Order: sequence, then C-alpha cells, then structure tokens
Amino acid sequence: MLLLCLIFVLLGLVLGYAAHHLKVEGDPLVAQIDALLPQTQCGQCQYPGCKPYAQAIAQGKADINQCPPGGTQTISALAHLLGLEAKPLNAEFGAVKAPAVAFIIEQDCIGCVKCIPPCPVDAILGASKHIHTVIASECTGCELCIAPCPVDCIIMLPKANKPSEWQWPTAHD
Repeated sequence: MLLLCLIFVLLGLVLGYAAHHLKVEGDPLVAQIDALLPQTQCGQCQYPGCKPYAQAIAQGKADINQCPPGGTQTISALAHLLGLEAKPLNAEFGAVKAPAVAFIIEQDCIGCVKCIPPCPVDAILGASKHIHTVIASECTGCELCIAPCPVDCIIMLPKANKPSEWQWPTAHD
C-alpha cells in the first residue's frame, strides 16, 4: 500500500512538471484580434462571444466585417493587423449604433429574472419578485436582455461619456 502511494505521488509530480513546463501557449494572433474587438459578447457576429469570433477570424472561417458594435473603427484595425483591405460592415449582421446601456424602468419591472441569464457580463442585479437594475458601468449594450423581458421594461439609453471623453466647445463652435 505504501509503495502504491509512493508511485501515485511520483506520477503526480511528473504530471505537475509536465503541465507547467510543456504547456502550449495560445495563438498570439487570436489574442491580438480579441484585444481589438469591443468585448460586448453580444453574438451579433454569429459567434457566442468576442474570443470565438477572434478564433474564427484567425482561422479564416469568419470575415473581419461581422461586428456591428465595433463598427468601421474595429474593421479598420483588424484589416491593418491582418494586412487586409478594410471593407464596410456586412449588413447581414446588423448596423452600427451609438454606444448604449440597458436601463430598467423600475415601476414596470415585475422581478421575473428572465433578463438575468442572457446577460453575458452579469450587469443586471436583482432577485425573483424584486426590482432589477442594471450596473451601467458593466453593461456592454448588447441588447440581449430586451427580448426575454415579458413586460418590455428594458430600454436602451445613450451611454454617458466619462469626463476624459468629454468634448469641450472650441472657439470655432
């Protein structure tokens, strides 16, 4: 029995060493592409999130113009990274919209919790039969919470800019 335990300890050490020193790093191109995507995790590109979409682009299975939240800026950045020519957003996947956040009209909320599971970033706070609210700083504006709401109490509002993004009027305005 002692010999068997010793064998298992030795095998565990060998496996630990192998896992640490022989691991294969992920594709750096996927990481670079993923860093350029907006991280809304909205699924509008027909992939379940930004990382799977980045993997598909790196493998040549998806085009660079399938991300409506990223818009032309993301398409241009992806084209530059991959050495491709920028192209317009594919309308099949949606249209470019201004950044927005979900807002729950509290007096209409019935606390059904149907909006919580589809939120890919856990930006909705609430419990069954209690009013819900959205953590605006966490909301990516993916709109996935709107469809499941049975009382249509979720609306999208323009995303408030941070003070560092404010544009002050100039003398020419």
